[in-house]
Amino acid sequence: MKVPFVDLNTLNSQLKDELQDAVAAVIEQNDFILGRSVEAFESSFASYVGRAHCVGVNSGTAALHLALLAMGVQAGDQVITTPSTWISTCWAISYCDARPSFADVDPTTGNLDPVSVEKRINERTRAIVAVDLYGNPSRLDMFGELAASRGIALVDDACQAHGARLLGRPVGSFGDIACFSFYPAKNLGGFGEGGAVVTDDPEVAARLRRLRDHAQERRHHHTELGFNYRMDGLQGAVLSVKLRYLDGWNTARRRAANRYLSELAGIPGIVLPSETPGAKSNWHLFVIRTQNRDAVRQRLSEMLVETGVHYPVPVHLQPAYAHLGYHRRDFPESERLATSCLSLPMSPVISPEEQDRVIEALSLAAREAA
Repeated sequence: MKVPFVDLNTLNSQLKDELQDAVAAVIEQNDFILGRSVEAFESSFASYVGRAHCVGVNSGTAALHLALLAMGVQAGDQVITTPSTWISTCWAISYCDARPSFADVDPTTGNLDPVSVEKRINERTRAIVAVDLYGNPSRLDMFGELAASRGIALVDDACQAHGARLLGRPVGSFGDIACFSFYPAKNLGGFGEGGAVVTDDPEVAARLRRLRDHAQERRHHHTELGFNYRMDGLQGAVLSVKLRYLDGWNTARRRAANRYLSELAGIPGIVLPSETPGAKSNWHLFVIRTQNRDAVRQRLSEMLVETGVHYPVPVHLQPAYAHLGYHRRDFPESERLATSCLSLPMSPVISPEEQDRVIEALSLAAREAA
């Protein structure tokens, strides 16, 4: 039995008729860039995450970039974030000509450590970007208090955390502004690239809408440097259909995660993931840790179990950021995570039989690699 890392075919086929109808409506209306389908999705998603405004854009990277601009980040500013993330988090900072300043992560969750963050705040710090790694909320409550006390902005990089919750609140409702990605493999994924920024500030939302559309205040009148970051109408239509199923899909992911946690407990050399206290992860990824990661992964591949690695090189050690002057062992917890993390198959439609196969194969691979 081959076990796919993520099964988009099964997931999308279950909604085939609804998705085809939604796409057909966009085609009939010739509403391909922004338009009614995007507006409808923005309204629904804002309500879903408990925000007043949602601005759809063409990727999670664009969402992060615009969010930082809207928070006033500019050349020479410092933005504190994690090195344990997909590099788009840092691209967005660099696009503003600001400097990423890294803090280490909590060894249990892999999310930003608030103590490490506080030590790095200085007079140049303009914002904190907290990443909800693997769909597990970071300590957004603590970061919110810290940011407010220091007069800086909190940007929630919730690009993996659709439907996750912290202290009973939806992820996306914390901080000054929050960002999402709708990359196809995300818990809420489109049929291509897509993203969104959510906020409660009407002036921020208005500026975001201008910036994504070439900074047009009205047609052919451009108020500042703008961007072509508009969401496609087709993505808005697809996401509106899928949003109705998101909570059910996340429940299925939680059920699968709980089974992994139960059945994999006690395997020598395997460390299982932990949720942030008070959090309800959406289990976008189920990431174990093992010091023999590469050997275990190779053995799983031989047994037809697909896996992923998120992420094997922390950002402070990426060649693109060598100019920042960081070195190995600067962030030991992030580096330990990078060398040991292994993502197991996870999706709302993973079957008990597929999970049985993953559990059996991992047990064997871990024993062989020990």
